[in-house]
Amino acid sequence: MRIDRATHRELKKLAESRGATVGDTVALAVLRLRQYEIGVQLRCDLTDEEMTWLDADLG
Repeated sequence: MRIDRATHRELKKLAESRGATVGDTVALAVLRLRQYEIGVQLRCDLTDEEMTWLDADLG
């Protein structure tokens, strides 16, 4: 993965402050971004199709 020098320096600082490797810090950042995106999706209104599915009689 190629990143600019400023971003690499920032990653190194973050990693050092956490006592982690740069790779582990990037992995954590990716996880947090995925969690954020899931949160954004959960805040969206449900589609008509999703509402129909939720209202379906499963019995």
